[in-house]
Order: sequence, then structure tokens, then C-alpha cells
Amino acid sequence: MNTKVKILDEGNLDIEIIKEAGEIIRNGGLVAFPTETVYGLGANALDPEAVEKIFKAKGRPQDNPLIVHIAEIEDMKPLAIDISPVALKFIQNFWPGPMTVILPKSSIVPDITSASLDSVGIRMPSNVIARELIKAAKVPIAAPSANVSGKPSPTDVDRCIEDLNGKVDLILGGSMCDVGVESTVIDCTVSPSCILRPGGITLEMLREIEKEVYIDPAIMKKAEGNNRPKSPGMKYRHYAPNAPVKIVKGNLNKTIAKINEMVENYISENKAVGIIATDETREFYKNALVISVGSRHNMLSVSKNLFETLRSFDDSKVDIIISEAFEEKGIGLAIMNRLNKSAGFDIIKV
Repeated sequence: MNTKVKILDEGNLDIEIIKEAGEIIRNGGLVAFPTETVYGLGANALDPEAVEKIFKAKGRPQDNPLIVHIAEIEDMKPLAIDISPVALKFIQNFWPGPMTVILPKSSIVPDITSASLDSVGIRMPSNVIARELIKAAKVPIAAPSANVSGKPSPTDVDRCIEDLNGKVDLILGGSMCDVGVESTVIDCTVSPSCILRPGGITLEMLREIEKEVYIDPAIMKKAEGNNRPKSPGMKYRHYAPNAPVKIVKGNLNKTIAKINEMVENYISENKAVGIIATDETREFYKNALVISVGSRHNMLSVSKNLFETLRSFDDSKVDIIISEAFEEKGIGLAIMNRLNKSAGFDIIKV
């Protein structure tokens, strides 16, 4: 397949390119596009043959449900048979934005889109390219992250090209994604509502709307059994670079000492080491490729840079990656969820 790549200026959109992309979606093709979270790989959510192309392009298991993206709140009504009062409150407060709401699905949503579940995840992105693409397509767009399944999600168009060139019809490029981790997924088919995947809309923010919101206990531990996941990111290996990832968790001074000790051991085995550090700690590491993901005083910068940092270590072909841990509050919960999964929950406590 010959993949076209078109780069857009988000402040001055080329409407003809957007129209072309919308027509591709409407006619059953695949388009990668930016959102505020990560880049998405989109197809007509109501066309089973088009949706199947997403799974083939990514190598994604078909029991892993897709999120349906819409441009306006009204677009949600044909997709869901019941929108609870609390779901509506979440939507009114956090859409457009990095939050997916799980609702009972209507009959127009194909089983392949929802992984045969009786529910569907719906989201209204805030990114202008994503919203205008959905409007131009005139159909809801099913879109997981625009990467090979299991790898770190792309937050930059160049990573989409690396993974999907020759596999999709069109790649739309914009700026680097603002949030850097996938949307929060909140299950509103249960009461109280349950967070199935943490993201940019935090537990603390959701509890301002519904005090009893809780986190699915499966989020921060290794997936077990063969149950069908209700949300992307719950079951399969995710966010993993080529090299194994290990996380060191505990007091920061002890963490730094432990990582330096591990580096020396790996060097004695002739292994190249990458370290995920922060602005506050990077100067304390030697004899390794050290990349800061941002400041601990600005956790949004950490989330924005996390996936690109993991992919940068692939570029450098390190043999092992060691990461500092982060406090699991606010968006730090989402950061640690992604890091834990990238490491296969290989966590060293100090």
C-alpha cells in the first residue's frame, strides 16, 4: 500500500486535506491522525470491514475493544442506548478532552468495534485536527493508538510513519501530543463509576463529580486469566520498547543509589543501559544513556515525554532500561500504569 503523509498546521488547517482524509474514512480506508493524547489509527467505526483493517495494520488482538471518537456530544446518542445522569455530568465537565466514557451500546455498533461486549467506549477529542477529521468523515471513527500493537504509543508523527508506513492510506501529521498518554476510561455501566484506565482526567478530578468513583484493582497489577478486557490497555502487553524495562521504586536517594549499582552490574556484563530520569536527578547518573522525561514538579511534562523517551531508547539500541518511579496521584497514576505495563511489572523496591 502506498501511504500518503500530509502535515497540517493546527492554527491554519488545509481543509482540502481534511476533506480527503474524511473521504478515505467514509470509504472504508485507514487514516492516522493526532489527538491531544496520542496519535490514533482511525476507520469508520460502523463498518466492520474497515474496523478489521485496524486490527490487521496494528497486529492487535480482536478481543481488545476500540474507542469510538465523535466530534459533537449529539453524535453520541445513536451509539449508546442509555446515558446515565453521572455519565452526562462527566461529559459536560470533561468533553472535549482526554476522557472515554463506557456506555451500553446500541445495535449500530458492530461487534468487532466493541470486541463483542454489550458496551462501547466513546470519546470526543479536543485536538482540532481530530475533530475536523471526524466532521469531514461524517461517521464516528474507531481509533486505537497508531502504532504496532504492544509498542509505546506514538506522540509524534514520525513514530506513526515508522510503524504504519505501507499499512494505511494516509497519515495526518500535526504537533506533538499535549497529554502524551491515552485517555482516561471511565465505566459508567456500573454504579459507582469505575476507572478502567487512568489518564489525563485524573481520579481526583472525577471525584469532584462523583465522590464514589473507584479504580479497577486490575489497573496496577499484571493481567491474569483470559477475561475479555472492557477497555484498551487492560489485558495485553503494552507500551513496551525492545529492551526490557525495570522500575526502581522507593525513597528517591535510595532509588538513585540502586540504579547506579544496577548500571555498574550491567556494564560489567557489557550491556548498554538507558535510564529514565527527571530534571532533578539526571546529573546523578553516569555511564549510561540518561534521558529526562521532565520535572517532578510538572508531571504533565513527564506524561507528555514518556512514550517518546521509551521509543528513543529503541533508536539507541540499549540492552536494558531502568526507570525511576513516580508518585501515584494525579496524572502520576497514569504514568505509573504505563510504566508498569512497559516493564511487565518488573519492579524493584528500595
